Amino acid sequence: MAEEIPDKLYFKIGEVARITGVKPHVLRYWESEFKVVRPIKSKSNQRLYRKKDVESILMIKNMLYNERYTIAGAKRRLKQTASEGRGRQLDLGLGRQETASFLNQVAGELEELLDLVDEEPDDEAGEAEGEDDEK
Repeated sequence: MAEEIPDKLYFKIGEVARITGVKPHVLRYWESEFKVVRPIKSKSNQRLYRKKDVESILMIKNMLYNERYTIAGAKRRLKQTASEGRGRQLDLGLGRQETASFLNQVAGELEELLDLVDEEPDDEAGEAEGEDDEK
């Protein structure tokens, strides 16, 4: 039975098998078939899956077992999903003129911050040094 994915950096193949409900030999086969599943190997040559890999495995499992895709069909769908996600930008609902105005405002504020950072403390530094001398 599939479990919730724990919040950790890496998972060994046995953990991934338990979380996803997919046997280790099937996971190794899917690595060779699907480019989205690419665990790294540790110094001791153990497969270490990231959370992203586990999520991809769950998606592949759903396509193959529940939606009844073939491996070739699942590959095409993953490729299509990836290409749809590429190139998307957040729509702020601003027109071209409003966007240009907003960006100019941000640039101006950044320049002001840069000027503040570049200013050398003159009076404050002198006063602090003078106080130490008096003690």
